[in-house]
Amino acid sequence: MAFVAIYTVGRLKHPYEHPASREFFEVGYEVIRQAAKSGNLIKEFSPNGVPFPEETILGDGDPILTLTVWKNLQSLYRFTYSGQHKQALRDRNKWLGPHQEKQPTYVLWWAEKVKEISWEEAFKRYNYYIQHGPTPFAFDFKSAFDEGGGSVDHGDG
Repeated sequence: MAFVAIYTVGRLKHPYEHPASREFFEVGYEVIRQAAKSGNLIKEFSPNGVPFPEETILGDGDPILTLTVWKNLQSLYRFTYSGQHKQALRDRNKWLGPHQEKQPTYVLWWAEKVKEISWEEAFKRYNYYIQHGPTPFAFDFKSAFDEGGGSVDHGDG
């Protein structure tokens, strides 16, 4: 059974102490609590102490990184585009700076074992996606692949 990993990246518009940044973290903690309650989140990796590769996303502001592992693509997709996470996506421009063209906010990939997933792997998949676009190695929801490499249609994702 394969698992799906998602790496997200962005940069805060304001310093950590700013009220908007504090709101971002409060909402984020609630979203991750809901993800854990869903029963579909397998693992959340801490970004503390992770060396952020500056070249992967240009811009000002402190980097925000997440790396999580999910039971399957469908549960991750449902969680991403519903509930409090959906509202957080709508509100992201309050907290996060704009992305440069060709710099996605996230990348997805399949792994046979959770122990295959790491920050280094996330950076590798993200950079691959930037260079090659969506493939079974690294993809997004709009051009998703199943664990066997076949295309997946989520509709309007």
